Amino acid sequence: MKAKDFDQKFNNGEDITAFLDLSKARRPNHDQRRVNVDFPIWMIAALDYEANRLGVTRQSIIKVWIAERLEQTARAELS
Repeated sequence: MKAKDFDQKFNNGEDITAFLDLSKARRPNHDQRRVNVDFPIWMIAALDYEANRLGVTRQSIIKVWIAERLEQTARAELS
């Protein structure tokens, strides 16, 4: 398919996924790297309590809270 035809299908709102190789698709800045962090026992207990209350894993709550804080810091720096 020519790029012109592909662009026209996209601009018309047609489904173009059949023409894409999604096996090589990547989201920028979403690659993962393992990090080890040591927490005091009281902090792990508090994290586990909150994670259980929300029905998520400890890792999930840590990631969400850190992401929220980083977004908050970035917004404050832009102000």
